[in-house]
Amino acid sequence: MNEKVSVTSEKSSQTAKMIKRGITVGFPIMLGYLPIAITYGVLAKQSGLSLFELTMMSVFVFAGASQFMGANMIAVGAGASEIIIATFVLNFRHFVMSLSFMNRLRAVAPKWRASLSLGLTDETFAVSSLHTKEAEEEKGAYFYLSLFLTAYLSWIVGSFLGGVLGEVIPEKLSQSMGIALYAMFIGLLVPSVKKELKVGLVAIIAMLIHVLCSYVLHMSSGWAIVFGTIVGGFSGVFLLEEDEQS
Repeated sequence: MNEKVSVTSEKSSQTAKMIKRGITVGFPIMLGYLPIAITYGVLAKQSGLSLFELTMMSVFVFAGASQFMGANMIAVGAGASEIIIATFVLNFRHFVMSLSFMNRLRAVAPKWRASLSLGLTDETFAVSSLHTKEAEEEKGAYFYLSLFLTAYLSWIVGSFLGGVLGEVIPEKLSQSMGIALYAMFIGLLVPSVKKELKVGLVAIIAMLIHVLCSYVLHMSSGWAIVFGTIVGGFSGVFLLEEDEQS
């Protein structure tokens, strides 16, 4: 009887240890997510989404760049199909991240890996990739669960706070925060351009396709974004592949 109690106590202690470690590792992500999520909430509110809608988008989507783009597309009157296709293309990298995640965490039970993959973002993937040894430890799945939940819950809370803030701050101030959308994408783009100039060429191609579709072919803003994203992405496949071969 005492042995069973001792084993149970050890397992509980190991679970608590893994949860604490996951929260500790996820804390810096939380600090980074909160201001971005608040900005998203303000912009989504400005785009016409209700507090409930913008919060539920964070609950079910949990993808910062896609949510920013989705809110922007809603603001310009894009249709549901346009938003779905554009966000699908933008998030296509998640297929690659999920495969890599599954491969690195082979020691974790498949049921855990399938559930944990729902919490993958660029940031959680990068951090979890640096902590693969936890997958081999007892109750290691709880480390990744607490890490992902820390990031996930902070994003939802930040989105909600941003939506509330969007209701009380002056309209001119909330509109000025629209620059955060462009600043975020530029912040994501510049480091990649520094490493490889052709990435900047891909961005320029996507921009030109968007302009062509919008002002020459007179497509809706939503479809212009979709075609710009798709053509720009495919150009990157060929341009960057050529660079690797050379």
